[in-house]
Amino acid sequence: MEFGRVPVEELDQINFTLPAEPAFNQQVLKGKRVESPKVYLGCAKWGRTEWVGKIYPLKTKEKDFLDHYVKHYNSIELNATHYKVYGAAGIAKWASKAGDQDFMFCPKMYQGVTHRGSLLNKEFITTEFLRGIVAFEKHLGPVFVQVSDAFTAKRKEELFSFLKSLPTDMQFFLEVRHPDWFGKEAVRDELFEFLRSINMGIVITDTSGRRDCAHMHLTVPKAFIRYVGNSLHKTDYTRVDEWIERMQFWLDNGLEELYFFMHMHDEAFSPELTVYMVDKMNAACGLALQKPTFVQPSTLF
Repeated sequence: MEFGRVPVEELDQINFTLPAEPAFNQQVLKGKRVESPKVYLGCAKWGRTEWVGKIYPLKTKEKDFLDHYVKHYNSIELNATHYKVYGAAGIAKWASKAGDQDFMFCPKMYQGVTHRGSLLNKEFITTEFLRGIVAFEKHLGPVFVQVSDAFTAKRKEELFSFLKSLPTDMQFFLEVRHPDWFGKEAVRDELFEFLRSINMGIVITDTSGRRDCAHMHLTVPKAFIRYVGNSLHKTDYTRVDEWIERMQFWLDNGLEELYFFMHMHDEAFSPELTVYMVDKMNAACGLALQKPTFVQPSTLF
């Protein structure tokens, strides 16, 4: 992910401290840990050739990458669906790779709906997108709707109308990126309150150059976090440490589902930071998350 990328030499100058816990979240979290919270951790793609010989066996063919990915993670932030509308047959084939595992595919809405022209009058293509992804069946996680970086708060009514048109029997999360959504408190609060009223989540994106997107608000008792690291820069680890503290707090206060997706500007290093995170998160939160197993031991952790 290139969003929010800054030169390496500037990373030490950035204040990566997460915002204080918003009072808004008290409307969403009940203040008591649920009996069995669902926690999922994954990456954005399984098709990473850099992982061959790292977490995929040597000489693994690309067609077999997903077979191996599901052995290391329990979810995927599925960006492939952003670039193409997949039919049910293709989706079902992917879902079959997860078998009986508690594994979730979290598909990104097709760009023809979200990034091309108005969001309105897109009923046909939206229906085709949804018709495909329902074939994930028990492996379908939240669907995330990302509007473009240029989508401003001036298009609020268009956005709200579109979101209200989406089916209520599926969980959706919205990601907005334009600074207008975060620069004015009234605009931001109206967005969060609207999403809460329709039971829709808000994506939290933690990336170096856009600290406003790490807003820490929860509009449903579920979190969808897109974390963008910097190829194992030292700040990646301190940032993860702070995230673990916040996620532990949320889980202790009633978070029901947690989706954390590891991104890197160089995705080759996502598995290493995942291992670091899982070890610490399991210890802090009393979980038993799976973590990548390396073909050969890594010297980076």
